[in-house]
Amino acid sequence: MDKENKDKEGLTRRQFLTYALGGTGAFMGAVIAAPLVTFAVDPLTRGADSAFVKTGKKVSDFNSDLPTLVEFKAKQSDGWIHNDVNIRAWVIKKANEPDGLLAYSPKCTHLGCQINGTLDANGKPIPSKDGPWWFHCPCHGSKFDKYGYQSPGSPATRPLDAYSVKIEGGEVLLDTTVHRRPNKG
Repeated sequence: MDKENKDKEGLTRRQFLTYALGGTGAFMGAVIAAPLVTFAVDPLTRGADSAFVKTGKKVSDFNSDLPTLVEFKAKQSDGWIHNDVNIRAWVIKKANEPDGLLAYSPKCTHLGCQINGTLDANGKPIPSKDGPWWFHCPCHGSKFDKYGYQSPGSPATRPLDAYSVKIEGGEVLLDTTVHRRPNKG
């Protein structure tokens, strides 16, 4: 076949199939990759909302003798579901800092059971026979002091998880995310 006839023929069958299959493969790859790219990039494009929530309490509502249970509402988003959830935290004033507060979760770090302070019916602390352990876990017997640190030999191997605290105009705001605290020492 001479050069003149080859130019007139146009695409060969082989060229057509190569282009058609290549185009189809590229289209299918794009259909599969587009959601994956969106899934990977979406968290980077979302702005971080402030996680701090007003508790309705003032710094003056707390003391360094005993922790106070604080309950407040926060917005929680899980996929397409948005709820107002009740959050509980124990808050105590740090003894050596006049405006310093420590807030921690009421969930035992052993298996997540709810812990409570040892108070009698009048709201007075009940003295512990075996040391300064103010919190007792009803599930497996973990004990914690008033600052949320576990007793030696306790099933819980770390202190109660903490909330970040921010004070604005004397009002206490808590971060809705708990953070691990290091052991004493």
